[in-house]
Amino acid sequence: MTGDRPDHPIAVTRSSLPLLEEYVEMLKPLWESAWLTNMGEYHKQFAGLLKEYLHTPNLELFVNGHMALELTLQAMNLSGEVITTPFSFASTTHAIVRNGLTPVFCDINPVDYTLDADRLESLITPRTTAIVPVHVYGHICNVEKIGEIAGRYGLKVIYDAAHTFGETYDGRGIGQFGDASMFSFHATKVFHSIEGGAVAFRDEALAPVLYELKNFGITGYERVDSVGANGKMNEFQAAMGILNLRRVDAEIGKRKALAKRYRERLSGVEGIRLSPENPRVRYNYAYMPVVFEGYRKDRDQVFRELAEHDIHARKYFYPCINDYDCYKGRFDAAATPVAQRISQQVLTLPLYADLEPEIVDLICDLILR
Repeated sequence: MTGDRPDHPIAVTRSSLPLLEEYVEMLKPLWESAWLTNMGEYHKQFAGLLKEYLHTPNLELFVNGHMALELTLQAMNLSGEVITTPFSFASTTHAIVRNGLTPVFCDINPVDYTLDADRLESLITPRTTAIVPVHVYGHICNVEKIGEIAGRYGLKVIYDAAHTFGETYDGRGIGQFGDASMFSFHATKVFHSIEGGAVAFRDEALAPVLYELKNFGITGYERVDSVGANGKMNEFQAAMGILNLRRVDAEIGKRKALAKRYRERLSGVEGIRLSPENPRVRYNYAYMPVVFEGYRKDRDQVFRELAEHDIHARKYFYPCINDYDCYKGRFDAAATPVAQRISQQVLTLPLYADLEPEIVDLICDLILR
């Protein structure tokens, strides 16, 4: 680091990788067997390890998190309307729309930015069949209230848990809540398998349906029972996942120390708001969101000034999904004012296991000075 500038560009995140030699060693059996995909040995091993780590009885692997979510919605044979949040990544709503379902957007709460469960019931109609809440930045939705409402109305609950790999709530793995939870193993996540994803689910009867859907609907050498997709995870992804699973807890520990440093520097500053941590949650410290609300610089100014110093934060999530160009005229973004406001005020700061603490201090110095 030279003065107030890092020696290299600082991205908002950086993929954690095992030693190259370890990965190469894992790949040698693939060259010997030439079995590269189609649910090979690493695929089976990885699925078993994840079920144990995530404390879930049922789990299916996918090529990525989006296919995991999209095919889970299809497997549940839903129709009509699905209540979700506009404060998420594009994948959440796209998965709903691509299933021929109608998304109904519920606003978020201003504390942790998850779906506002107090507004949920007012959006339920006779056409509602499911709820797709999102655990945002590692903050857990109000799973008790969402579950109670869903139970009364007979609705499915499919959580987008892309941000909460490895987290627990009251000691329970986060994949145990709702009917299903989708996890993303994209390269930018706390835990990754290069690309990849999984669904943890409650009803074991869903397992053959998900397997069939991700494998073209093929059920035998000469039999295709349904119109499926190609959502299979390959052996190279599974090998990376196995290696990264061995070190993910240590990676989370490093992230926790950096997040603590950010909080020490930025807490109590007028106009800067950090989300409180829930003592019932064991966090994975996936993101470091900061809301600039009445600060002497607005979010976009901070974003630009950091970029001038080669520090690349992210406006995550901006814009809200119900304000996307591809959905123009279909939704009213003004109907979710909290999500709209937070999307214009929030900035996620760089956070990854190998980030130097000195860079965290530099980022805070640049924001505060």
